[in-house]
Amino acid sequence: MYHITARSRNEKTGPIPVTTTTARSCPPACPFNNRNAGGCYAYGYYLSKHWDKVTSGERGTEFNTFINGIEAMPDGTFWRHNQAGDLPGIGNRINTSQLIKLVRANNKKRGFTYTHKPVLGTTKQAIKNRWAIQSANQNGFTINLSGNNPNHADQLAELDIAPVVTVVPENFPESGYTPAGRKIIVCPAQTKDNVTCKTCKLCSVQNRPIIGFRAHGNGKKLAELTAVK
Repeated sequence: MYHITARSRNEKTGPIPVTTTTARSCPPACPFNNRNAGGCYAYGYYLSKHWDKVTSGERGTEFNTFINGIEAMPDGTFWRHNQAGDLPGIGNRINTSQLIKLVRANNKKRGFTYTHKPVLGTTKQAIKNRWAIQSANQNGFTINLSGNNPNHADQLAELDIAPVVTVVPENFPESGYTPAGRKIIVCPAQTKDNVTCKTCKLCSVQNRPIIGFRAHGNGKKLAELTAVK
């Protein structure tokens, strides 16, 4: 199931359209995909309640109706796909046909998102996922590869298929570097007052440094441990 919030009340995103996708889309490959262990910010109380209702089908729509809603957004709309959830497809798999429809629906709009779907390695699934993500980015829908830490971010950036973000320790400087020397800029919403996704838009830009997200939220402890590996 999929849900569109026409105007988010989230202080981090600002008043932009955001979507939520069933938790079944989240890959086991993601180290934060564990409600009991925490780590994923989406397990925070208010968002978690909404996400649970989308996952159960109590709230939201089927995919095709969701796509109609994206297509109906005015040209130029800046929107975030998935305040919770991942790309179309259950678990580690990307449903390429659905992703293609999503990319087409985003035509003339400024959609962006993040994914933990596995892309490293030589398995058929990783290769298919890489192709799908690269194609989406080439066609104007920005998908950020989500790194678990700066070292992992280097591996993702080496693929050269998509922009990269990563979790960093809480004390990471405003501007720093990965082990391989790639620049990391900490999310401006975490370092400056009155900055939101709506005013920043950096995550929707494909040709830019790696963006770091300092460990925070209810799962801060797990995120911190993952970030320093």
